[in-house]
Amino acid sequence: MKKSTGLLLALLPLMALAAARDNYARQWRLDLVSADSGMQKVALPEAVYRQVQRADLGDIDVVDSSGQPVPAALFSAERPLDPALPLRDLRWFPLPAAAAGSSADIALIVERDADGAVRRMTTEVSQRGVSNARRSGWLVDASDVEQPIRALELEWSSNGAAIEQTLRVQGSDDLRSWQTLEAAAPLLDLRRGGENLRHGRIEFASHFRYLRLLPLALGAVPAITAVRAELVPPEGVPDWQWQALNGRRSVEQGREYFEFELDGRFPIERADVILPGNSTAEWTLQSRDAADMPWQQRAGPWVAYQLDSGERVERSMPEPLRDVLRDRYWRLSARAPLGDSKAPVLRLGYRPEVLVFMTEGEPPYALLAGSARAVRAPAPLGRTMEALRRQHGADWQPASARVGADEELAGAAALRPADPPRDWKAWLLWALLIGGAALVAGLAFSLLKKPAE
Repeated sequence: MKKSTGLLLALLPLMALAAARDNYARQWRLDLVSADSGMQKVALPEAVYRQVQRADLGDIDVVDSSGQPVPAALFSAERPLDPALPLRDLRWFPLPAAAAGSSADIALIVERDADGAVRRMTTEVSQRGVSNARRSGWLVDASDVEQPIRALELEWSSNGAAIEQTLRVQGSDDLRSWQTLEAAAPLLDLRRGGENLRHGRIEFASHFRYLRLLPLALGAVPAITAVRAELVPPEGVPDWQWQALNGRRSVEQGREYFEFELDGRFPIERADVILPGNSTAEWTLQSRDAADMPWQQRAGPWVAYQLDSGERVERSMPEPLRDVLRDRYWRLSARAPLGDSKAPVLRLGYRPEVLVFMTEGEPPYALLAGSARAVRAPAPLGRTMEALRRQHGADWQPASARVGADEELAGAAALRPADPPRDWKAWLLWALLIGGAALVAGLAFSLLKKPAE
């Protein structure tokens, strides 16, 4: 009797751990590159995003070889690898432009130091038929920036006037030959009531020493007060990944829409639209997390284009969203109907997030994902990493782990909500019956054993 009871008590922890694994749909083996490190990081693969159910990714966890959860926390793509990159202030200079309809000549005189940085810039406008000239456009000096630039943030003072402007961004290393980096980047400063919509971010890729920003529209230009560069993150930050979706056409209140469904909880940050052949259209993007929820505007209006000259294809840059979103349902609308012959492909861009975990317990470790019942316990790993950086230097990083083979656990059963609890009286009755049966069996066993002794 005592041996049976002891065996049962020994099996209870294993049964509990097995039940914990049964709360998840799948698991992936985690291979440690550096087994001596007490903290590891792993970028989430696409398959994990397709498996998770919760919008906050709470149904992701890490367990050791015995199935015991270890401290784990989720971070954005850059956070575990490097502190958030500050925006870099750049020097900028206003460019002159001749008055409309004139034939004025513009001379740009630039004084540079030995390293190529612009010290002073002056401009001269010839007076051939020109009585005055207005300044239009800006020259940005990025000659002392070593890392590539991936975006500019423009700031300007506002006098209340609405601004809807488009800029062309060009790059040069010698201030003579220029290459277009972004053909039409929108700048917005709009107001309605007490609300303000301002968009001053321009995305492109550049290694050039100098940048030129040229207004294309006839409207007002902002009074620039600062130009800041967002640098490309250091090597190791996960690259952009894209989900390409084909949608279905719908009409609502006379307006044409294209609706898409995203199969996964991806952290979407960018959107792009592809149409066949040479094309241009102005788009608005909406999303929602459930089919019965109202649509919310997420991006636009913005212009997406594609120009195929036969030798090269030029495409507009993806549009950044106003927030990181994990919505399931997306909807595009064009300013002008496309007709039955064209249907857009919606590309949604994300950077894989990073899961950081402590190597407590015994390896091998496993990544669990997909549950309607389990939730990862909170762990203060962000503060732990900050303390380790202070101790070991700003370049300290968690060791890298690799995602290995996957294995099904409870499968679809883990994705169904738990059955509602039964009436407590029924549970009590079953417990009494089972307890009584165990007691009777124990007494019977004892009585049968006595004569034999």
